[in-house]
Amino acid sequence: MLTFPRSRRLILAALGFASGAALPAMAQSAPAQTGCTSAQHRQFDFWVGRWDVRRPDGRAAGTNEIERVLDGCALVERWTGAGASRGMSLNFYDAAAGRWRQSWVDNQGQPLLLVGGLRDGRMVLESATPDSAARQRITWTPLPGGDVRQLWETSADGGVTWSTAFDGRYSRRP
Repeated sequence: MLTFPRSRRLILAALGFASGAALPAMAQSAPAQTGCTSAQHRQFDFWVGRWDVRRPDGRAAGTNEIERVLDGCALVERWTGAGASRGMSLNFYDAAAGRWRQSWVDNQGQPLLLVGGLRDGRMVLESATPDSAARQRITWTPLPGGDVRQLWETSADGGVTWSTAFDGRYSRRP
């Protein structure tokens, strides 16, 4: 049998009493709300769906599936390129920071961490380390008819000039 010093027995007894006293009150309280239902958590919902993705010249770039997960608290992206590329991202609204975050990794082990938010109806996420000279910026723009444009830009000079790394038009798959 374990024996504790008198002071520790008093603390344990007090904790037991306090937790026991709280149990009936907790049992009577309303169940905790699950999911992320704020308007901010819904800002990226225009990207949810199954998509065919094409380059500006009409060539197939790949397919993408974006779904809500974790009771609406996150979006998971599953990319399959027209070649051998594949990748996934986890996207979520960080309520404490008031920003969206994306963590991406592809089948070459290349990670990309982005942060940002909704600007003029477009989702704009940028490199998580803005002090780096090499910067990334991806903008998703809802288009008339339900399509989405994804424009990925890179900057080697800290954001002074940008060049296009990828430009794709998302069309919903039947």
